Amino acid sequence: MSTAKERKHAKKMRNQPTNVTLSSGFVADSGVKYHNGGGKPFQSQKEPHSGTSRQRQTKTTHHSLAESDAKEQSSSRVTFKKKGGWKAGPEGTSQEIPKYITASTFAQARAAEIGAMLKAVAQKSSNSLVFQTLPRHMRRRAMSHNVKRLPRRLQEIAQKEAEKAVHQKKEHSKNKCHKARRCHINRILEFNRRQKKNKWLETHIWHAKRFHMVKRWGYCLGERPTVKSHRACYRAMTSRCLLQDLSYYCCLELKGKEEEILKALSPMCSIDTGLTFAAVHCLSGKRQGSLMLYRANKYPREMLGPVTFIWKAEKTPGDTSESRQLWIWLHPSLKQDILEEIKAVCQCMEPTKSTVCLPDPLLTPSQGKSQTDLRKEKIGKKRKWKDDEENAKPIKKVIGDGTRDPLQPYSWISSTTGIVISDLTMEMNRFRLIGPLSHCILTEALKAASVHTEGEDTEKTPHCWWIETCRDPDSVSLHHRQETIFELLGGITSPAEIPAGTILGLTVGDPRINLPQKRSKVLPNPEKCQGKNFNCKEGIGTRSWSCALWKPLSDHTDDPDNEKVRQLLLEGVPVECSHSFLWNQDICKSVTENKISDQDLNRKRSELLVPGSQLFLGPHESKVPILLIQQPGKVTGDDQRGWGSGWDVLLPKGWGMAFWIPFIYRGARVGGLKETVMHSQYKRSPNVPGDFPDCPAGILFAEEQAKNLLEKYKRRPPAKRPNYVKLGTLAPFCCPWEQLTRDWESRVQAQDKSPAASSPGGEESSLRRDVVPCAPTPGRTRQLSDDEGTPLNDSSEPKGVMDTDDPTWAGTEGGVGQGATGSLLCVLRSRKLLRQLSAWCGPSSGDSRAAPRAPGTGQQELSREACLSVLDRFPKALVWVRLSLLRKGNPEPHTMICVPAEEDLLQLSQDRLYCGPQEPKHSDPFKSQIRKQKEKKKLEERQKRGCAASEGLAEGDPAAGHQPLTLGLWSGPLPVVTSHCSRVLLGFVTQGDFSMAVGCGEALGFVSLTGLLDMLSSQPGVERGLVLLRPPASLQYRFARIAIEV
Repeated sequence: MSTAKERKHAKKMRNQPTNVTLSSGFVADSGVKYHNGGGKPFQSQKEPHSGTSRQRQTKTTHHSLAESDAKEQSSSRVTFKKKGGWKAGPEGTSQEIPKYITASTFAQARAAEIGAMLKAVAQKSSNSLVFQTLPRHMRRRAMSHNVKRLPRRLQEIAQKEAEKAVHQKKEHSKNKCHKARRCHINRILEFNRRQKKNKWLETHIWHAKRFHMVKRWGYCLGERPTVKSHRACYRAMTSRCLLQDLSYYCCLELKGKEEEILKALSPMCSIDTGLTFAAVHCLSGKRQGSLMLYRANKYPREMLGPVTFIWKAEKTPGDTSESRQLWIWLHPSLKQDILEEIKAVCQCMEPTKSTVCLPDPLLTPSQGKSQTDLRKEKIGKKRKWKDDEENAKPIKKVIGDGTRDPLQPYSWISSTTGIVISDLTMEMNRFRLIGPLSHCILTEALKAASVHTEGEDTEKTPHCWWIETCRDPDSVSLHHRQETIFELLGGITSPAEIPAGTILGLTVGDPRINLPQKRSKVLPNPEKCQGKNFNCKEGIGTRSWSCALWKPLSDHTDDPDNEKVRQLLLEGVPVECSHSFLWNQDICKSVTENKISDQDLNRKRSELLVPGSQLFLGPHESKVPILLIQQPGKVTGDDQRGWGSGWDVLLPKGWGMAFWIPFIYRGARVGGLKETVMHSQYKRSPNVPGDFPDCPAGILFAEEQAKNLLEKYKRRPPAKRPNYVKLGTLAPFCCPWEQLTRDWESRVQAQDKSPAASSPGGEESSLRRDVVPCAPTPGRTRQLSDDEGTPLNDSSEPKGVMDTDDPTWAGTEGGVGQGATGSLLCVLRSRKLLRQLSAWCGPSSGDSRAAPRAPGTGQQELSREACLSVLDRFPKALVWVRLSLLRKGNPEPHTMICVPAEEDLLQLSQDRLYCGPQEPKHSDPFKSQIRKQKEKKKLEERQKRGCAASEGLAEGDPAAGHQPLTLGLWSGPLPVVTSHCSRVLLGFVTQGDFSMAVGCGEALGFVSLTGLLDMLSSQPGVERGLVLLRPPASLQYRFARIAIEV
């Protein structure tokens, strides 16, 4: 048989049983039989038709008898009948006929063949149903569910298909249908399960339907709305109200004697940066304070982060203990470091025994039994909770922190100082209302709780704490005073008129009762605080959204009612009115547990005789203690003072959505994390944690941001992404602060050693660059020596290669990858020195050759001694600055802040429309390396395919272990960052965008203190404070003015 015929025969026999052999294209001999079921053929002896056939048969038989192994191998071979007589089968061998067979074995083998045949016949060759096998002209739609519409010969088969278990309804599938998933019981169980990894706020479901959600700091938070709302949110913060959920902020409570608490916390803060925990207004509980925390006795280095704090009022009704309570609010990224440091300074390392955190039970034993009964119900039967069962209760949802370990303590006590530290994270809700209408929304949505009288039926009410409070005349009098002050807030123009950090305690009723039928927009009502004879003239009381036309209340009238308003605006809320029952954890727990559900509240509304009328619950109405804290907004600079001010509302847990919806129904717009960054940018204040490079949380944030930006950069093809090496950008995804301050310190030391520093021209400023020019020209930059860094257009390849997959690939030895403990980097936060620098940054009039003086009275003039005294105290420091572009331009994060050259300032003075210089294009020294790397990779792939010996060569190659280079990124240790480009680098931008407040581009960032003093001392007085900004992906420099706001 030829090779083609063998392949054809093998293809025909591929799906046949092993003990069956058929012929394909040949006529098999009828004498061929099988014995013992083993497939051994035998044939009857016949006379050959020719001598040639006889000789071949004799030779084959002798060969088979001589070699038994060959006989076994040829047991399944067949002889075929062709022209010219009998010939051998495919293998060219034949065997003799066996003399006997075993009937049982033979029948068993045949039975197996018949079973295989029946199975093949019964098995469907396709997945189609019976009615789908019919011709198209015979098919009907009703055949899929009505068997009688099929032909009678197919009805029986179709009936069997319909009765199969595959087409039946599953009893309990893993992935339930949409209706089952929306069941209340299943939803609560699913939501509780999903909160085990990341904490959910109480407004999570509301945000998830309307916001882009992200996972940050162990929480699921809303980043930005799904609709376009950037300008709308800015307008809300400027003239209306923006609502944010800040319940993810952490709260640490300290209990103990006031002297012990102040003594323990004093090493962690410095009076040089502002107020401390011992501030008079804050210590009395009247105001909220803010400060910067450092490690004990490590100021100005090793910063931990910014915090806000509240002291409980000293004299409260019914409180006779001498211990004080202090709440410290901080960002969740700062919690771990600050908590450990506070425990160390307070010596609170022993956890309390009675405060082991136990999560709320999801199912009671009776509930678990009812869940088991549900599984046993019949399929299709409606599942309902049986009200007649006494123990049947709904499943409780997780309230608070659902990820906390039950065995992990959350309270610690000190045996020496007596201070108790408690972690109250997620035990309270914190909402922030930003904008001039925030207090108007508060007064409309919240109503003070009604006082219980003796005649009311209070036997069945669960609010026993409020009944006991109403029995005390002093407490009732205090409640009325708080209610009066709260009503006065409705007529105030803006929260910025009230003293910063004012605290007002209040007990309000259930805000769901006063919920309007439709969303409305509230406006200030001056009649609440100015009497009934208030006359709206000259735009004083116009019903406009903009509050720019509203005059201060002190200018309206001289009515006696305004005396209370003037006292409120000047002195704030009295100390006793800052008391709130929110400080009592037992009362907060009772308020959370006895909250009326929405279902019960809606049922009572449906029972009203007049639909839509006011619902009155009487003593059964919930009473909720809250705290109102005024947020000052923008407090630095001279322009837009008070912008972004508002109120923070502190609530007990479990009441988040009950207050959230009423605020929205009064006209508040909701913002997310993106709006928080925008709010801090327009306030010109650092954002937590991205704008704190000397903080451990800020370093970690920079690493994650650099990693994400690097991954995003690598996802794009090389032709569709900028080549930062050719653009002269060494670190496009991170800011090497350590190397920047170190290079500036080396630069100034080199200038001091130069002989030109003692020349007469250097008397004005010894920090001027005489050896290394301040702003080298492009031609001069190419001639810089290796001491200052790698030449600009040097084509030599760098010696070292760095891993570009590492987020710290920028090559900064003390950059974002270095911990804060061993770093000397710090940010200048001394208010006295910041005021001095702010005065020096402003332009001065007069002769530029004269000694520059600060415009403010009492400020020291810019001189050599003044600069050296600052640098001796802060050698490697950064300064927070604001940058305003002179003309067009839109700054972005990681934009480089550079020092302008003398020719730049000269050309700007001659042409005020001059945009700025351009950076010459750099050469890419890594291009040849990347080309060799690609060729080497291709060669290795070819060697692996060709021979296996290439593996040993690859292992012996020392360069094979290096990570691949990335085209467009600097892949080696960074050169001197200050002199890498034609303009000397001064700092980096951390926040930047087009400002809708001033109508031009604005940026916020850090600059080197050494470089700033060097630049200011070398610039003329009229042009002092001018810098250049260049984005990472651009060669164009643009002029901007630098300012330091205190």
